[in-house]
Amino acid sequence: MAPSPERTPLLASDQSPDRENGNAAPRSRWRELALFTWALLATAAVIVLAVVIQHSNSTQHSSISPAAVSDSSVAGDKKTGSSSGGKRNLVFMVSDGMGPASLSLTRSFRQLTQDLPIDDTLTLDRHFWGTSRTRSSNSLVTDSAAGATAFSCGLKSYNGAISMLPNHTPCGTVLEAAKRAGYHTGLVVTTDITDATPACFAAHVFHRMQGDEIALHEVGHGPLGRVVDLMLGGGRCHFLPKGTPGSCRQDDIDVTKLAQEKYGWNYVSDRAGFDSLGMGKNVSLPQLGLFATTDVPFEIDRRNMADVYPSLSEMAATALAALEEATKDSDKGFFLMIEGSRIDHAGHINDPAAQVREVLEYDKTFKSVLDFIEKSATETILVATSDHETGGLSTAWQAPSELPVYNWHPTVLARANASSEFLTALLIKHIAETGDKEESLLRWINDELVVKHLNIKDASEVELNSIASNPALAIQLFARMVSVRARVGWSTHGHSAVDVNIYSSGGPGTEKIRGNVENTDVGKFLRGWLDLDSEVENITKELVKKLGDKAPSQKQLERIEKASTAFEADGLIHGGFESGLYGHVL
Repeated sequence: MAPSPERTPLLASDQSPDRENGNAAPRSRWRELALFTWALLATAAVIVLAVVIQHSNSTQHSSISPAAVSDSSVAGDKKTGSSSGGKRNLVFMVSDGMGPASLSLTRSFRQLTQDLPIDDTLTLDRHFWGTSRTRSSNSLVTDSAAGATAFSCGLKSYNGAISMLPNHTPCGTVLEAAKRAGYHTGLVVTTDITDATPACFAAHVFHRMQGDEIALHEVGHGPLGRVVDLMLGGGRCHFLPKGTPGSCRQDDIDVTKLAQEKYGWNYVSDRAGFDSLGMGKNVSLPQLGLFATTDVPFEIDRRNMADVYPSLSEMAATALAALEEATKDSDKGFFLMIEGSRIDHAGHINDPAAQVREVLEYDKTFKSVLDFIEKSATETILVATSDHETGGLSTAWQAPSELPVYNWHPTVLARANASSEFLTALLIKHIAETGDKEESLLRWINDELVVKHLNIKDASEVELNSIASNPALAIQLFARMVSVRARVGWSTHGHSAVDVNIYSSGGPGTEKIRGNVENTDVGKFLRGWLDLDSEVENITKELVKKLGDKAPSQKQLERIEKASTAFEADGLIHGGFESGLYGHVL
């Protein structure tokens, strides 16, 4: 009997012709079993191979993320695509105090205020690269100094350290190494230029509170001489001699004069001076620009004082243009650190209305750097991250004795037109000028501050009395009025240990900081991308030789701790007003 054409050999019945052949049937079945096994193994091998190839293709990231290509077309033919050699620029951006919740807060705020669809995202969202773990060497919750030391030196250190290690020896920074290797360098911030983040790239002191010494290092009066070519930001008070209006120095050194006469700096100190730089087209390096006594005002306030203070995006654009021009005939490019400094301050105060405007300005600056990269003929990458999260921000708040509310209200933030910091400045001025108190002060606070600037028309008597009776705490109380109504929650006036996001333009080698990494990995990447590992080591040896490895005395530590505690208390209570912030208002 011939086998049925609908049967396969492996499924043939006992009626097959092989049965008539005696021992042929067992041999046939063994052959069929072998063929089946071989086919099964071959099929499995093909499947495994396909999975391996697919996984390989999905995990081998291209030099530029799809978002980066679509948003700024960074990966043009002008880029070398190699991870070493050739002229290159590196822009490193720090969003001080910005955690993941800040992005969610700002994204929803932007969608509301600009009438955008729910799938509209920030430029930062489209360039998400990974996350960073932030702990310092002595605490699970880092401060900005230890965080910035991780970026500048690629090493962990204690809270408060300005490019010093736990054994109190200095560590060479990527900026110092870049300068030594022939790159031009720059720092752009909206805080005091001697504050922790910028200081960690160009100074070496035991504690961040040594602002007077940091100012000297930054202009070149330090162990390595001048290592920075351009500095734009605030912090003028640390550069003026004691007794001078607007000074906060504890000695008689005029750092602005020293910088110009000994180290060749060109110096501007106001909006007219900034405008004279022509957005970078009229800059002669080294260039120092100090546009505020302490910090540049929050963006929510600065936008109404644009004739006094430049914005972060304006200063960043000026720095990029100036450094590009300065390096046009060089075989080396530049290293530029840009910090959105005051995101952190809004977090400390717990002021969501101020914070969303700070994040938007940072996002705008991030995009402007991407646009610069697209137009530049030099291979350039952008890496951005935060040193830590501030405030324990949550886009939800449950009032005591209430059930949870599954919502928050960005409309409350949109209605506010001033920061709690600015309102506190106005309050202090009013009390100083009028001596106003009790009922008339309550009415003034409600009408001129709460209703006029926060657009809150249901302030309770308890809230108004709290502000009138505690002007020193007003900065927090105004912020709380906004947060409660917006249902925005905060867990602290300090920092948290939350992992923070990493963003990038993409480019050769940037896959090394994909995924979840330590903050020190970011620092190691920065110096590695510029091929500066050996230079950093050499500078570290030079610094140790010049500064030694002597730890600060107990008296020094006590003085530093006392100054640090006083500074932090003043910052939380007064918002820096007694140091001169919003001095033109007061």
